[in-house]
Amino acid sequence: MSNALAFPRKILPGLALCAAVSALAYAGDALEAHVFGKAWLETLVLAIVIGAVVRTAWTPPPAFTDGVAFSAKTLLEIAIVLLGLSVSYGALVAAGPALIGGIAVVVCAAIAISYGIGRGFGLPHKLAVLIACGNSICGNSAIAAAAPVIRADSHDIAASIAFTAVLGVIVVLMLPLAGQVLHLSQLQYGVLAGLTVYAVPQVLAATAPMGAISVQIGALVKLGRVLMLGPVLFGLAVFGGAGAAASQDKVGWRQLAPPFILGFLGMIGVRATGWLSPSMLDAAATASSVLTIMAMAALGVGVDARSVARAGARVTVVVVASLLALGAISLTLIFALGLR
Repeated sequence: MSNALAFPRKILPGLALCAAVSALAYAGDALEAHVFGKAWLETLVLAIVIGAVVRTAWTPPPAFTDGVAFSAKTLLEIAIVLLGLSVSYGALVAAGPALIGGIAVVVCAAIAISYGIGRGFGLPHKLAVLIACGNSICGNSAIAAAAPVIRADSHDIAASIAFTAVLGVIVVLMLPLAGQVLHLSQLQYGVLAGLTVYAVPQVLAATAPMGAISVQIGALVKLGRVLMLGPVLFGLAVFGGAGAAASQDKVGWRQLAPPFILGFLGMIGVRATGWLSPSMLDAAATASSVLTIMAMAALGVGVDARSVARAGARVTVVVVASLLALGAISLTLIFALGLR
């Protein structure tokens, strides 16, 4: 019995912290609505911001680490699987089959451009590769997966990861404004967010203010982008030299095709069968929302704004320039496909 209780006790402090941040986010949303008549910052975004403020002002002791990590990863993966039940077949049809090929083109082009920018600013080869993969695919997860393939050292990994959390939060806060300035439809904005925002939870936060279609399409495009990690890692292993090939055994199938993505796609299929009642779909949507907000809180708690100052000016310029290039490529795809 003691062993069975060990894991819950281990994650409880971090879970409680994320739950407290989530509660503050819900309260902040309600306060906004009461004072301004409208919540300008969604609960999802507030959870990230509040968590980041807490983390910058106070470093949680090690006892909180496991629970925060569990919230950021496991709860998020469950939320994403449940989110699949809210994606309708009509939304998939609206996205169009050409978008699938477009995602691959954007990822490949973004990696090449980002790598070129990095090398142009004098960054070492491995650091430029890590930044290119993180920027073009899925932030820290792509960096962590690519690092053993190219045998990157801890300094390169730390330098490339430093920006993804902080800059990712900035993008979440600014992208909805850009969508309004550009007069993007929900479909167009969802595609833009899915192609440019680093992490899956950040995509959900960035699309929530724009509507349900944006959330569904954004999640779908983002998960398609994550699936590009497999081909990219394979390419790095094949073309990265003997040192890269020697480390292929460190990259497992779970990195190439994460189970939660397969679960998300499976839930889309379940939704399409029509077996589930509206009340069951509503319950799944509510559970997905609550779990996502807790994951957002964990994401925020993992952000220390001071890490930016330690990353270096060249890395700063390369990451920002790479992100702007990714945004330009994504907008080009959206208008080239004639999405409305």
